[in-house]
Amino acid sequence: MTDKKHGHVHHSKSTKDILSADKVLSAAGLKSGDVFLDAGCGDGYISIAASPLVEGEGKVYAIDVYPESIEIVKKDVQKKRIKNLEAIIADLTSEIPLIDDSVDLCVMANVLHGFVENGELDKVLPEIKRVIKLGGIFSVVEFKKIEGLQGPPFEVRLNPQDVENVLIKYGFEVTETVEVGKYHYLVNAVKN
Repeated sequence: MTDKKHGHVHHSKSTKDILSADKVLSAAGLKSGDVFLDAGCGDGYISIAASPLVEGEGKVYAIDVYPESIEIVKKDVQKKRIKNLEAIIADLTSEIPLIDDSVDLCVMANVLHGFVENGELDKVLPEIKRVIKLGGIFSVVEFKKIEGLQGPPFEVRLNPQDVENVLIKYGFEVTETVEVGKYHYLVNAVKN
Protein backbone atom coordinates (compact mmCIF):
# COMPACT_ATOMS: atom_id res chain seq x y z
CA MET A 1 0.00 0.00 0.00
CA THR A 2 1.31 3.45 -0.85
CA ASP A 3 0.27 6.74 0.66
CA LYS A 4 1.11 9.67 -1.66
CA LYS A 5 2.05 11.94 1.25
CA HIS A 6 4.09 9.49 3.33
CA GLY A 7 5.30 6.89 0.81
CA HIS A 8 5.05 3.15 1.39
CA VAL A 9 2.97 2.18 4.41
CA HIS A 10 4.72 -0.55 6.40
CA HIS A 11 1.69 -1.87 8.26
CA SER A 12 0.09 -4.85 6.59
CA LYS A 13 -1.62 -8.13 7.39
CA SER A 14 0.20 -11.15 8.75
CA THR A 15 2.01 -13.50 6.38
CA LYS A 16 1.89 -16.49 8.75
CA ASP A 17 -0.42 -18.34 6.35
CA ILE A 18 2.12 -18.12 3.50
CA LEU A 19 5.50 -17.89 5.26
CA SER A 20 6.67 -20.58 7.68
CA ALA A 21 8.38 -19.15 10.77
CA ASP A 22 10.16 -22.48 11.25
CA LYS A 23 11.61 -22.36 7.72
CA VAL A 24 12.77 -18.77 8.23
CA LEU A 25 14.38 -19.48 11.61
CA SER A 26 16.05 -22.65 10.33
CA ALA A 27 17.45 -20.87 7.25
CA ALA A 28 18.61 -17.96 9.43
CA GLY A 29 20.42 -20.39 11.76
CA LEU A 30 18.70 -19.61 15.08
CA LYS A 31 20.10 -21.74 17.90
CA SER A 32 19.73 -22.34 21.61
CA GLY A 33 21.03 -19.48 23.76
CA ASP A 34 20.77 -16.85 21.01
CA VAL A 35 19.55 -13.32 21.56
CA PHE A 36 17.05 -12.88 18.73
CA LEU A 37 15.55 -9.67 17.34
CA ASP A 38 12.43 -9.70 15.19
CA ALA A 39 12.70 -6.23 13.62
CA GLY A 40 9.29 -5.08 12.43
CA CYS A 41 7.64 -8.11 14.02
CA GLY A 42 4.00 -7.37 13.09
CA ASP A 43 1.81 -9.88 14.94
CA GLY A 44 4.95 -11.61 16.23
CA TYR A 45 4.40 -15.10 14.89
CA ILE A 46 8.11 -15.43 14.05
CA SER A 47 9.05 -14.21 17.54
CA ILE A 48 6.67 -16.69 19.16
CA ALA A 49 8.21 -19.53 17.10
CA ALA A 50 11.73 -18.37 18.08
CA SER A 51 11.03 -18.46 21.81
CA PRO A 52 11.30 -22.24 22.41
CA LEU A 53 14.28 -22.46 20.00
CA VAL A 54 16.46 -20.04 22.00
CA GLU A 55 15.31 -21.80 25.20
CA GLY A 56 15.90 -20.54 28.74
CA GLU A 57 19.30 -18.95 28.21
CA GLY A 58 18.22 -17.08 25.07
CA LYS A 59 16.07 -13.99 24.67
CA VAL A 60 13.62 -12.82 22.03
CA TYR A 61 12.89 -9.16 21.29
CA ALA A 62 9.84 -8.42 19.13
CA ILE A 63 9.90 -4.79 17.97
CA ASP A 64 7.30 -2.94 15.94
CA VAL A 65 6.22 0.68 15.56
CA TYR A 66 2.51 -0.15 15.77
CA PRO A 67 1.08 -0.42 19.31
CA GLU A 68 -1.73 -2.68 18.09
CA SER A 69 0.82 -5.18 16.73
CA ILE A 70 2.76 -5.22 20.00
CA GLU A 71 -0.52 -5.66 21.90
CA ILE A 72 -1.23 -8.82 19.85
CA VAL A 73 2.26 -10.14 20.67
CA LYS A 74 1.88 -9.38 24.38
CA LYS A 75 -1.48 -11.17 24.54
CA ASP A 76 0.02 -14.22 22.81
CA VAL A 77 3.02 -14.18 25.19
CA GLN A 78 0.71 -14.02 28.21
CA LYS A 79 -1.62 -16.73 26.88
CA LYS A 80 1.28 -19.09 26.13
CA ARG A 81 3.15 -18.14 29.33
CA ILE A 82 6.33 -17.28 27.42
CA LYS A 83 9.06 -16.00 29.73
CA ASN A 84 11.90 -15.14 27.33
CA LEU A 85 10.12 -12.78 24.90
CA GLU A 86 9.91 -9.01 25.29
CA ALA A 87 7.57 -7.10 22.97
CA ILE A 88 8.57 -3.45 22.48
CA ILE A 89 6.97 -0.53 20.67
CA ALA A 90 9.79 1.24 18.84
CA ASP A 91 10.42 2.96 15.53
CA LEU A 92 13.26 1.25 13.66
CA THR A 93 13.93 4.54 11.83
CA SER A 94 14.91 6.33 15.04
CA GLU A 95 16.41 4.16 17.77
CA ILE A 96 16.23 0.49 18.64
CA PRO A 97 16.04 0.31 22.46
CA LEU A 98 18.73 -2.37 22.79
CA ILE A 99 22.39 -2.03 23.75
CA ASP A 100 25.23 -2.16 21.23
CA ASP A 101 26.43 -5.59 20.09
CA SER A 102 23.71 -7.48 21.97
CA VAL A 103 21.91 -9.49 19.24
CA ASP A 104 23.10 -12.80 17.78
CA LEU A 105 20.46 -12.96 15.04
CA CYS A 106 18.12 -10.33 13.64
CA VAL A 107 15.33 -11.24 11.23
CA MET A 108 13.52 -8.56 9.25
CA ALA A 109 10.64 -10.18 7.37
CA ASN A 110 8.70 -8.34 4.66
CA VAL A 111 9.80 -4.92 5.90
CA LEU A 112 13.00 -3.87 4.09
CA HIS A 113 11.21 -3.02 0.81
CA GLY A 114 9.23 -0.33 2.65
CA PHE A 115 12.37 1.28 4.06
CA VAL A 116 13.91 1.24 0.57
CA GLU A 117 10.78 2.77 -0.98
CA ASN A 118 10.62 5.51 1.67
CA GLY A 119 14.34 6.31 1.53
CA GLU A 120 14.81 5.32 5.19
CA LEU A 121 17.76 2.92 4.92
CA ASP A 122 20.25 5.47 6.33
CA LYS A 123 18.14 5.60 9.50
CA VAL A 124 17.38 1.87 9.87
CA LEU A 125 20.45 -0.09 8.76
CA PRO A 126 23.03 1.62 11.01
CA GLU A 127 20.73 0.92 14.00
CA ILE A 128 20.35 -2.75 13.02
CA LYS A 129 24.11 -3.02 12.61
CA ARG A 130 24.71 -1.30 15.97
CA VAL A 131 22.69 -3.86 17.96
CA ILE A 132 24.02 -6.99 16.18
CA LYS A 133 27.12 -8.58 17.70
CA LEU A 134 30.32 -8.89 15.70
CA GLY A 135 29.89 -12.12 13.75
CA GLY A 136 26.12 -11.95 14.28
CA ILE A 137 23.61 -12.57 11.50
CA PHE A 138 21.14 -10.23 9.81
CA SER A 139 18.52 -12.22 7.86
CA VAL A 140 16.25 -10.34 5.48
CA VAL A 141 13.12 -12.04 4.18
CA GLU A 142 11.30 -10.50 1.23
CA PHE A 143 8.55 -11.37 -1.22
CA LYS A 144 9.86 -12.65 -4.56
CA LYS A 145 9.66 -10.01 -7.27
CA ILE A 146 6.94 -11.73 -9.28
CA GLU A 147 3.75 -10.17 -10.64
CA GLY A 148 0.42 -11.24 -9.18
CA LEU A 149 1.61 -12.65 -5.88
CA GLN A 150 0.17 -11.66 -2.53
CA GLY A 151 2.09 -8.93 -0.75
CA PRO A 152 3.36 -5.47 -1.63
CA PRO A 153 2.92 -3.94 -5.09
CA PHE A 154 5.30 -5.34 -7.70
CA GLU A 155 7.09 -2.01 -8.16
CA VAL A 156 8.25 -1.85 -4.51
CA ARG A 157 9.40 -5.47 -4.29
CA LEU A 158 13.10 -6.22 -4.18
CA ASN A 159 14.90 -9.02 -5.95
CA PRO A 160 17.62 -10.89 -4.04
CA GLN A 161 20.39 -8.87 -5.73
CA ASP A 162 18.76 -5.62 -4.53
CA VAL A 163 18.74 -6.91 -0.94
CA GLU A 164 22.32 -8.16 -1.20
CA ASN A 165 23.46 -4.76 -2.55
CA VAL A 166 21.76 -2.94 0.35
CA LEU A 167 23.38 -5.23 2.93
CA ILE A 168 26.83 -4.89 1.35
CA LYS A 169 26.47 -1.08 1.19
CA TYR A 170 25.85 -1.01 4.94
CA GLY A 171 28.86 -3.16 5.77
CA PHE A 172 27.39 -6.64 6.03
CA GLU A 173 28.93 -9.66 4.31
CA VAL A 174 26.30 -11.65 2.42
CA THR A 175 26.74 -15.38 3.04
CA GLU A 176 23.77 -16.95 1.26
CA THR A 177 20.41 -16.41 -0.37
CA VAL A 178 17.83 -19.19 -0.06
CA GLU A 179 14.20 -19.78 -0.92
CA VAL A 180 12.03 -20.05 2.20
CA GLY A 181 8.67 -20.71 0.61
CA LYS A 182 6.56 -20.31 -2.49
CA TYR A 183 6.51 -16.51 -2.19
CA HIS A 184 9.65 -15.64 -0.22
CA TYR A 185 13.45 -15.72 -0.17
CA LEU A 186 15.89 -15.00 2.65
CA VAL A 187 19.30 -13.32 2.48
CA ASN A 188 21.74 -14.04 5.32
CA ALA A 189 24.53 -11.57 6.05
CA VAL A 190 27.18 -11.36 8.76
CA LYS A 191 28.32 -8.29 10.69
CA ASN A 192 32.13 -8.16 10.42
